[in-house]
Amino acid sequence: MPELFEGERLQKVLASRGFGSRRTCEELIADGRVTVNGEVAILGRRVDESRDLVAVDGVPVGIRPDLVYYLLNKPRGAICSAADEHGRATVLDLVPRAPRVHTVGRLDADSEGLLLLTNDGELTAWLTHPRHEVDKEYLVEVQAPATGVSRAAIRALRDGVQLDDGPTLPAGVSQIEPGILKIVLREGRNRQIRRMCDAVGHPVVRLVRTRIGPINDRALAPGCWRMLSDAELRTLGDAGRGRRYDRRP
Repeated sequence: MPELFEGERLQKVLASRGFGSRRTCEELIADGRVTVNGEVAILGRRVDESRDLVAVDGVPVGIRPDLVYYLLNKPRGAICSAADEHGRATVLDLVPRAPRVHTVGRLDADSEGLLLLTNDGELTAWLTHPRHEVDKEYLVEVQAPATGVSRAAIRALRDGVQLDDGPTLPAGVSQIEPGILKIVLREGRNRQIRRMCDAVGHPVVRLVRTRIGPINDRALAPGCWRMLSDAELRTLGDAGRGRRYDRRP
């Protein structure tokens, strides 16, 4: 007789990860919205949580133990590199050493705030592809007179400014108090906000990233990290204006 496959029922796995009751999860499976290792699942399917990749609407539900997703509040001075010849601290020094991870995008050494680190190369490529326009929010303190940044400068930042590598896309810009800007970008060039603010005559004093797509965490202290929840991972898959993140072939 063939060996019976041992594992957990798929609807139970989905229910344990917040997709609703088992009945609701059975309906997800019946509607063809659930895949296991890239194949559409059927009712009655069992999965091995140590190796199978389960996704709902193309978004991984986070049961593969070899994939990790960290949210780090990067402190000023830490660099986004694996190592530094000058001995400076790197963001990889602040998260577990194993498994090896990489940053999703970058923050320069003088910038602070939220940074994603993972060993999921496909999700990284999706989040950083310009076509998907996953937005990021920053609080930016700039050099400005007591009256704050002028309306003309804010309008220029919103409309796009000419940099040496081309014009920037329109950005969301508001002044929440004199000299303190909230900037939302849908692109991620090297030191972009610093160069944009230089271009309108208001050099950056301090820059903090406060949101990546739908992900934020005001309680996460500088230098600290946590795992992304399965719910957060699913919302990342819906971020941006491009297609939904989909790991299916």
